Amino acid sequence: MKKSIILFFLLTFFSFAKDYTRDNDVISFINTLIQKYDLKKETLEKLFLDVQVQHTALRAFTPSKKQKRLQDKRTPQKIKQTRKYYQKYGSWERYSRQKLNNKQVKRGVAFLKKYQDIFLRVEKKYGVPKEYIAAIIGIETNYGSNVGKYPVFDTLTTLAFEKNRRNNFFKKELEKFIQLSYTQKFNPKNVYGSYAGAIGLGQFMPSNYDAYGVDFNGDGRITLQNPYDAIASIANYLKKNGWHKGELVATRVSYKGTRFSKYETGYEKTYKQGTLEDIRPKKTWDYKGKVRLIKLTLKKYDELWYGAKNFFVITRYNHSAYYAMSVHQLAEKLKETSHEN
Repeated sequence: MKKSIILFFLLTFFSFAKDYTRDNDVISFINTLIQKYDLKKETLEKLFLDVQVQHTALRAFTPSKKQKRLQDKRTPQKIKQTRKYYQKYGSWERYSRQKLNNKQVKRGVAFLKKYQDIFLRVEKKYGVPKEYIAAIIGIETNYGSNVGKYPVFDTLTTLAFEKNRRNNFFKKELEKFIQLSYTQKFNPKNVYGSYAGAIGLGQFMPSNYDAYGVDFNGDGRITLQNPYDAIASIANYLKKNGWHKGELVATRVSYKGTRFSKYETGYEKTYKQGTLEDIRPKKTWDYKGKVRLIKLTLKKYDELWYGAKNFFVITRYNHSAYYAMSVHQLAEKLKETSHEN
């Protein structure tokens, strides 16, 4: 009995080699790559011959039976109770605790200083403030110190061919990653990233390389582990998604009461500022466009913010209002602290 328990935990927490060349779906996948990109069959089969199955990554996209049962029981009443729980205990305070602390700010200022020449050139070319680029890198990878420990090829292969809720998505990402390994001339077995296969300082998925990747140091390759290319690629991502140079991002606003529910909140819903009764910016807000109402839930009250178009652009990087707000607030702290030093 004890041996079986130990074996279960070993299988759960460690990865083991698997020969995927025997899998019919993989054989079909390899044939598709050969036809589309004129790749060599022998090379591809060698890649799939010895893959370390990434169980940790797989668990993230495969709900357990217990989780499924809990999801099935999520009635509107239970969802409402969950929201009340987060309201009571401060979801924003928990979310922002690690992202906006003094250590993060201090590291960010040092990062900006270390690569100040790159940041200045990138800011001039793309019109995106350096502090916002640095804030994204800080939140994604702690300024490049934690780009991920998972072998990207093995991770994407696991998620593409082991049953989970996003198989098709990861097959496309794996295809793109293999193609990139040829065009960008790197060994796909030597690249490490997140449990979802994201790569580099800004945690780009392989499909984002062509759309947003920039060879900023001019070496003929897009290498997102390289600060030159990573910083420029993030700026390019924001610009192509609609960043407006020189425009504001967000500002805190006042409202009546301590909990806000008068209007729908979130980054997708927009309002003309003049139609929002009893809501006023706490500071000078020279922005005439439509705004989003962003609510941050704290233990004792709700913070309410206006989010401008540039705030929405940040949510294209990560579809979360809390993520975009943490980027904005970290960027503001970096700007303020840099000016003090």
